[in-house]
Amino acid sequence: MLTVDVHNHFAPLEIIAGARAGDGLDGLRVEVVDGQEYMVHRQGFRWPVEPAFYDLEARLAAMDERDTDVAVLSLAPTLLMYWLDDPSAAADFARLVNEALAAFAAGSGGRIVPVATLPMQDTGAAVAELRRAVTELGMKGAQIGPRMEELGLDHERVRPVLAEAARLGVPLILHPYNVGKRAGLERFYLSNLIGNPLESTVGAAHLIFGGVLDELPGLRLVLMHGGGYLPYQIGRLNHGHRVRAESKGCAHEPSAYLRRFWYDTITHAPDPLRFLVGQVGADRVVYGTDFPFDMGGGPVAEQLDGTELDDHDRALIAGGNAVDLFGLEAR
Repeated sequence: MLTVDVHNHFAPLEIIAGARAGDGLDGLRVEVVDGQEYMVHRQGFRWPVEPAFYDLEARLAAMDERDTDVAVLSLAPTLLMYWLDDPSAAADFARLVNEALAAFAAGSGGRIVPVATLPMQDTGAAVAELRRAVTELGMKGAQIGPRMEELGLDHERVRPVLAEAARLGVPLILHPYNVGKRAGLERFYLSNLIGNPLESTVGAAHLIFGGVLDELPGLRLVLMHGGGYLPYQIGRLNHGHRVRAESKGCAHEPSAYLRRFWYDTITHAPDPLRFLVGQVGADRVVYGTDFPFDMGGGPVAEQLDGTELDDHDRALIAGGNAVDLFGLEAR
């Protein structure tokens, strides 16, 4: 059974080297605690820098250990850098990342499939970089946040990027990002435990209620972390659409758009994953791990254990859907 992990992350060695030298972009620096390197953001967030983020041999060995045939690789979302004030610096950073990731993938024998990062501060630059990444670097799509700082995905500054992805026929992975504090979620790591699924849900809701999915019928979108709360609270969105004037910006009730998205498997339990498949269909669920972050999921067999899905659905989720979604060659 082919396994394609659509949710795992990369960090360019050039960025890590700058942080190690104390001269990282946006104040990034590396600290070592008990022999473990940590990337430290000036906003307060820190995360362990595992060799698999930047070392190809370590990455391929980890894929073998997890029985992963192919990995669709995206930038660590903590490095999206949408908050940089200088749009030219953001554009330069995106080009550096995309070229580094394309080169990283080129040495993998086809086992790593790269998707781009985009300088979303500058709409024109983001559109141009998406086009370059796909047509010149051979990337299979892009990863963007479910918001662009304070702007929702239905904002007029974001829509041209979505339209270009639809025109190019490539999917966009929507991944939450956060390097500072989230009000009310400061303790217990709730900034991630609750904040990340919440951001995915809000991003999807903006796309639905803002009419973006009506405007761009060919747009393909992948929601991380099981789609956040969207599949599980869709009835509430439907009710709001019926009774609230503010929620009538879409042509159909929100549940009609559930299958406009693909959803990764990271739910951390079989019951919600089985429910997700029942809501959206096995053909809209793709295997993901969030590797090498500690909030990730395990190998595909481990994630599907207890879901009671049949072999056909398991094969779709493990890799078949991703082959179709990202236009991969079947192995």
